[in-house]
Amino acid sequence: MSPHVTDHGAVASATAPPLAMGLVGAGRMGAFHARTLAQRLPGVRLAAVADPAPGAARALADELGCPTALTDIDRLFSDPGIDAVVIATPARTHADLVVAAARAGKAVYCEKPMAVSLADADRAIDAAREAGVQLQVGFNRRYDAGFRAARARIDAGAVGTPQLLRSLTRDPNLADPARIPQWTIFLETLIHDFDTLRFLNPGAEPVEVCAMADALVRPDFRDRGLLDTAVVTIRFDNGALATAEASFQAVYGYDVRGEVFGSGGMLTMGDARRTHLTSYGPDGISADCVTYDQDLFHDAYVAELADFTDSVRSGRATAVTGEDARAALAIALASVHSVTTGGPVRLDALKDA
Repeated sequence: MSPHVTDHGAVASATAPPLAMGLVGAGRMGAFHARTLAQRLPGVRLAAVADPAPGAARALADELGCPTALTDIDRLFSDPGIDAVVIATPARTHADLVVAAARAGKAVYCEKPMAVSLADADRAIDAAREAGVQLQVGFNRRYDAGFRAARARIDAGAVGTPQLLRSLTRDPNLADPARIPQWTIFLETLIHDFDTLRFLNPGAEPVEVCAMADALVRPDFRDRGLLDTAVVTIRFDNGALATAEASFQAVYGYDVRGEVFGSGGMLTMGDARRTHLTSYGPDGISADCVTYDQDLFHDAYVAELADFTDSVRSGRATAVTGEDARAALAIALASVHSVTTGGPVRLDALKDA
C-alpha cells in the first residue's frame, strides 16, 4: 500500500498498522460511515459494529467483512483493540455514548448534534478532555469543496467584512412525521446551518437569536409539536446579521445553500443540481436535482472521517471540536426558546438549558 495523502496534507504511513475503528449505530448514516471506514480510507479498518437492534450490526458487518458484530455497545468500548469509534445513533443518545467512549480511552467521532442540552454537551466535552482523546462532530459542510473554498476566500479578505449571511436546508419530503421528535428542525436540521454560519463568519460569535416556525407541510402534526418550516435570524458580536431557514418539503430535491455578503463582495455556495447540465426542450428548461444527502455530500462525508482518522493517528486536535458543537447547539436551543416565548433570545441568557 502506498502512502495516502489526505486533503489536509497528512500522510498515512504504508508501514503503520491500520487504525482499528468501531462503529456504533448501523442505521442509514452509520451504514454510510461503515462503508467509508471499510472501503474508502487507506490505513483504516472497520474492526467492530455495534447496534442494540437485533441483527442490525451483524447484517452490516457481514456485508463489509467486519469480524465483530455486537448488540452490547459497552463491549465495543471496552475492547482494547479498538483505537477510535464513530457514533451514529439517534441524537438523544449521543452525549452518553461520547462520555462512555471517552472514559474507555477511545477517540470519538460523533454525528451531530453531539447533545441536546448544554449540560450534556459540557459533559461530553469534559469527558474527552479528561481522557485526553480527540472528539470531532459531524458538521459535513465544513468539508464540502464549495463551502471550504468560500471559507478560504473569506480568510483571505475576499469579501471584506461579513455583513449579511444566509444558510438554508430544504429536505425533499416529510415521509414519516410520526417518528420525528419535537424540535428536530432546530436540533438536527438547522444545527448544520448554525454551524455553517459560524464557520463562514470566523472569529465572531452569535449574541441574539429570533426564530419563527410552524407546521406548514403537515398542519395536522402541529398539535404534536412537529414544526416543519422555520426561519431564524441571528445577530453576531461583529455586527453581522444572518438568516437560517429550513423546510421539510422541497419537492424539487435536496437543497443546501449558503451566502456571505460583505463590504468587499459576495460569495454563494451550494447547488441542488446533480450536475451542471441544463436541459432546454419543448417542456421548458430543466435540471436533474439531487434528492439525497449522501449524494450531495458524499465526498464531504468521506473527507470528514479521513480528517478524523488522521487526527487520531497524528495526535493533533480535530478541526471540528466539541466546543463547535456546543456553540451550534446554543443557537438551536435559543431558537426553541424564541419560538416558545415569541421574542428574541440572548445567548448569554441560556445558561445550562
